[in-house]
Amino acid sequence: MKTYFAKEGEVERKWYLVDAEGKTLGRLATGIASILRGKHKPEFTPFVDTGDFVIVVNAEKVAVTGDKENQKIYRRHSGYPGGLKEVPYKRVMATHPERILEHAVRGMLPKNTLGRQMYRKLKVYPGPKHPHEAQQPESIEL
Repeated sequence: MKTYFAKEGEVERKWYLVDAEGKTLGRLATGIASILRGKHKPEFTPFVDTGDFVIVVNAEKVAVTGDKENQKIYRRHSGYPGGLKEVPYKRVMATHPERILEHAVRGMLPKNTLGRQMYRKLKVYPGPKHPHEAQQPESIEL
């Protein structure tokens, strides 16, 4: 018996199209992160990027449960004293709705070079249009 390890050059990548309209943010993000990592494939190898490309449309119509619409806050720090910035969910949704889903998915990927490589395969668009028709993405339901 030998353990199979996928090699970087042998990985066959597919393109998937996901419609985020009416989907819950966290549940959608976990499904997307799983596809980006390649966990849906039998040749999944933890230390090789075996994942596929994911195109997400209608990111502005993603749903959150409870009162998160009013209470959720996105924080970042500049590294300087007093450099904490807080932006409420509603303001992010009004200005850059795609960033909400990107932030959720990024938090579910590995925090290293491999995770950054996986994250680059995610394409999020606020509306129903996307420029990736040439890749012939396969529509999936998450």
